[in-house]
Amino acid sequence: MINKTFVLVLLMAAWATDARTAGQAEGVQVLQEAGSWWIHGQQRHVRIDESTLAMTVKDQAATWSFSSGAAEPLTVQQTTAAECRLLDATQRTIAPYETGYKKGVRITLDRFVAQDRELDLGIVLSVCLEGEEEDLVCEIAALERAAVLQQCLWPNALDPQQADLLVMPFMQGMLLPRAWPEKVTLYDEHCHSRGFYMPWWGHVQGKAAMIAILETPDDGGCSFNHPAGGPTLIQARWHHSLGRFSYPRRVRFCFYQQADYVTLAKRYRRYVQEKGHLVLLSEKINRTPRLAKLIGSPVIHTSILYHIQPRSSYYDSVNLQNNHQLVSFAERAAHLRKLSDKGVKRAYLHLDGWGLRGYDNLHPDILPPCPEAGGWEGMRHFAAVCDSLNYVFAVHDQYRDYYLDAASYDPDHTILLSDGTRHLGRTWFGGDQSFLCPSLAPGMVRRNHRSLLDHGVKLCGAYLDVFDVVPPDECYNPHHPVTRSACLAYRAECFNFIRSYGGIISSEEPCDWAIPYLDLVHHGPYALEPNPGKGPAVGIPVPLFNLVYHDAILLPWSKGKGEWGVPQTDSGFLHGLLNAGLPYLSLNPDAAEMEQVNAMCRLHQRVGLLEMTSHEFLDQSRRRQRTTFSDGTQVTIDLDQNAYAISPPLQ
Repeated sequence: MINKTFVLVLLMAAWATDARTAGQAEGVQVLQEAGSWWIHGQQRHVRIDESTLAMTVKDQAATWSFSSGAAEPLTVQQTTAAECRLLDATQRTIAPYETGYKKGVRITLDRFVAQDRELDLGIVLSVCLEGEEEDLVCEIAALERAAVLQQCLWPNALDPQQADLLVMPFMQGMLLPRAWPEKVTLYDEHCHSRGFYMPWWGHVQGKAAMIAILETPDDGGCSFNHPAGGPTLIQARWHHSLGRFSYPRRVRFCFYQQADYVTLAKRYRRYVQEKGHLVLLSEKINRTPRLAKLIGSPVIHTSILYHIQPRSSYYDSVNLQNNHQLVSFAERAAHLRKLSDKGVKRAYLHLDGWGLRGYDNLHPDILPPCPEAGGWEGMRHFAAVCDSLNYVFAVHDQYRDYYLDAASYDPDHTILLSDGTRHLGRTWFGGDQSFLCPSLAPGMVRRNHRSLLDHGVKLCGAYLDVFDVVPPDECYNPHHPVTRSACLAYRAECFNFIRSYGGIISSEEPCDWAIPYLDLVHHGPYALEPNPGKGPAVGIPVPLFNLVYHDAILLPWSKGKGEWGVPQTDSGFLHGLLNAGLPYLSLNPDAAEMEQVNAMCRLHQRVGLLEMTSHEFLDQSRRRQRTTFSDGTQVTIDLDQNAYAISPPLQ
C-alpha cells in the first residue's frame, strides 16, 4: 500500500527544488576544469583563469577578454601604507556561489604578502551571471582586520585592442574611437563629476556592444588612459570611505549582440528607472507646480554686485574699477520691464551677487541683501517686479566655499582632510576661503532662506552652486565626520528644503545622482579641450545624458558659436535645438536673438517633457545630425550649413 504522506513529502520537496531553480539565473552551470572556472549560461559563457584571475566573456556575437586586474596595485594601510596585488594573497579559494537570483563563483583571498610584510587583510570577489539577460555582476568586499583597504582597481580592464569605440558620459557625452589621434584626459576620474555625469561607460565591438554600470558610485570612479593614437584603457577604481573599504563595491556588465551608443544609454535609463531614480519633469511639476512655467521659457542670468577682494586671483590691480561693478535692484527691475515690453512674457530669472558683499563673497553669511543696491527693501521690490512680469525669480547661492571673513567662520566648521589639514584657497571673488563641512550646510540653507521669506522676499527658487558637479567631499573631523555618501545626502537635504517652500531647485551641472532632486541646471554641454570654457570637442560629442534624462531635467543652452561647452566650430543654437533645451536670453536682445529664442522655446514647449528616443549622424562627416523624441518630432541640424529643420514644423 502506498504511503500517501510519504508521496506528499516527495512532491513538496520537488516543488521546492523547482522553485529554487526558477529563482536562479536559469540554466546557469558552474564548472571547474583545466585550471579554469567556467560559468555557463544560456547566452554567454564566462571563463576565469585560476592563476591570473583574468576573465573572458563569450557569446554568439563577440568575445570580451579582460586583462588581469589581479596584477593591479592595491593600496593598503597597516600602520603604514603598503602596496600589494590580488595575486599576492598567500591563501586563495574559489568555490561555486549562488544567491537565488544570480549564480557564479566566489573567490576568497587572504593573508597578503608585500615587500616582505604580511598584511592582515582578506578580500572576497564574486563573479556571477544574473537574470534572464545574463548580466555579469562583479562584487568586491574587504575583510579588514589589522590592515584596511584604501583603494583598488577591479574588475579587470577590457583588452583595449578589442573595442572599436568607447562610449563615455564625459559631460553630455562623447564617443572615442580606439585610434583617436589626440590624447584624451578626463576632467575628473571620480563619479559625480564632469568626467562622469553618469556612472557608466560602454564599448562597441563591430555590431556588438557592452555597458559597465558602477552600481556603488559614491566612492567609485575609473582609471582612464588614452594616449595620442590610442588605444583606450578604462577600468573601475574604488576608493575608501573615511579610511576603510567599509561596504561591498559592485559593477554590472550588460552585453548586446547588436547595439550602439543609443542602445547603451537606453539600457542605463532602464537601470535608473528600475531603481526609482528616474524622476520625470511631469512628476516634479506635480510637487512644484510653478515649475510648469519654465516649459518653453527662456533663462535670464543677471547680477547685482561683482566685488573682487584684493587677495582673489581675479583681482585687477591695474584697472581698479573692474573690482567693484554694481547695479541696483531698482535698475535691474527696470531692465526686466523693458524686456517684458519687447514681448518676453515669461522667463526664469537667475540673480547673482544679491548678497551683502556681492557674488562669491562672505558665504554662507550673505545676509542682509546688498545695502549698496537697496538692501531688504530693494530686494523685496525686485522680487515683486519679477512676480508681476510672470518671471520666476531664483537666487544664486553657495554652501561649500566657506570664506575666512564670513561672520560664522570657525576652523572647526571646515572640512578636515585625511592628513589633518584644511583646504585654503583664494581663487574666487571673495578671496581667502576654505570648505564648509557638508553636515553644516542644511542648517545654513534653512537659516538664510527662512530669513529671506520672513522678510517678504517672493523667492521662487535657488541655485545651490557646485553641489551637483563637484564630487562629494569627506570630512575627517571627529566632531562631524562625513562620508561621501553622507555628503550627497546633506546636499540632497539642502535641495529638499528649497522644494519645501515651493522653490525650483537648480545647480551647476547635471550629474545624475541629483536627478531626483533637481529641476534645472546652469548648463550641461560637451567636453572641450583643455576645459569646457572654449576649444575643440574631446572625442565625438553625442547627447548621452539627454538620451537618458531629457524628460527629467531642464537644461539651458548658450546660443553663440563656440561658447562654454560648445565646440569652437559649432553653433550653440543648433546644439540647443538638437537637444531641445531651453535658451539663454540677454537683457537687451536684438531681433536675431529673439528669433532664435522663440524657436527654441516653441520646440521646448512641444517636447520639453518628452523622452529623447534617438540620436543619429546622417553622414560620415558627423556634421549633419538628427534627434527624435517620443511623439515623433525630429530635429535635424547641419553644423556646416548653419541650418536646421524640425518635423513636423513648429507652429
